[in-house]
Amino acid sequence: QVQLVESGGGLVQPGGSLRLSCAASGSIASIASIYAMGWYRQAPGKQRELVARMTSGGTTMYADSVKGRFSISRDNAKNLVLLQMNSLKPEDTAVYYCNVQSAVPGRTYDSWGQGTQVTVSS
Repeated sequence: QVQLVESGGGLVQPGGSLRLSCAASGSIASIASIYAMGWYRQAPGKQRELVARMTSGGTTMYADSVKGRFSISRDNAKNLVLLQMNSLKPEDTAVYYCNVQSAVPGRTYDSWGQGTQVTVSS
């Protein structure tokens, strides 16, 4: 299994920026099995939604609502995935979850962080 620890959430004014960080840990085999890392978010009363995702090959995808404002990156040496969030809007308020997708012989599985609150408010 992969363990994930997020940090970087908080309260920010509209138009401000935050950077979320997610550190992955586990056995060498579990870390090597990761093929994608990303961020999801869940606002009160809403379903969890994909925000941004990056594969091991570097392919990225973003939700339409964050394109041009958010940027995902990885530090493979440190097993980190980062989410730079700029021009934040009140509708970005949510709990943000780090997600890792792993592949082992015969199956794939997801690992999740505990979540970090992002609140955009004046």
